[in-house]
Amino acid sequence: MKYLKLLGKIIIWFIVIVVVAYTALVIFVRPSNDRDWAVDQAVLPSAEINGNKVSIKNIRNFSYKSTSDYTPNYYDAIFELDKLKNVYFVVEPFSGYVGAAHTFLSFEFEGDRFVSISVEIRKEKGESFSAVKGVLRQYELTYVIADERDVVKLRSNYRHDKVFVYPIKTTPEKMRAVFVNMLERANKLNNKPEFYNTLFSNCTTNLAKHVDQITPGRVSWNITYLLPENSDRYVYDVGLIDNSLSFEETRIAHYINDLAEKYADSSDFSLKIRGR
Repeated sequence: MKYLKLLGKIIIWFIVIVVVAYTALVIFVRPSNDRDWAVDQAVLPSAEINGNKVSIKNIRNFSYKSTSDYTPNYYDAIFELDKLKNVYFVVEPFSGYVGAAHTFLSFEFEGDRFVSISVEIRKEKGESFSAVKGVLRQYELTYVIADERDVVKLRSNYRHDKVFVYPIKTTPEKMRAVFVNMLERANKLNNKPEFYNTLFSNCTTNLAKHVDQITPGRVSWNITYLLPENSDRYVYDVGLIDNSLSFEETRIAHYINDLAEKYADSSDFSLKIRGR
């Protein structure tokens, strides 16, 4: 009994120390947009929304030779919201890390135009991702707005991770609302930076927040928010992607790596990976 009381006191003191330390971290460690950023995340995108037209600046479109050897390139573009045709949920399970994955959205406009929005850590030079550091306010949060050829090929052709691209079942109005909502969030981060958080503000939790803002209650908290490798199974189960086939058949149908390798240099890359 004596040892149990001692253990209880140790646990209580440990909790107190952790709470005090984290509180100090929150108070004294502040997010910033002024750091020595990695080249691939040095330039922030921005968007001007004017009725039906959206002007996006600094859409990333890097050319890669490897994950560390690339030629930076950015372009500006104007999109008309009423020409948004489809939105896709993209899942990249990380090789060698059970449960871990990256998720993002791609938007398809008329004229075979594709633009992706990926919620990520904003790396400083020399940094790499750590789930622990992601809890300890070590990374700022960023919304990478990129040409789909950039963010998909980086993952499928150069990281050699599996990539799945699923068309989302939703209305044109909700597609537009999510797109605009994400652009507004990117703009907000330009002026008021925030920290990434592995548990509460990661790639998948932020996507879920955008969906919930547009359609409250459409998605509810799920363990795949923290371990998104099977987040496609969750969206399959709740009917956000077509579930007329078995889940395994659905996954196989939307696996794009073979096509991404075959058509890596095609100007119709985004169409080809969708089997068109």
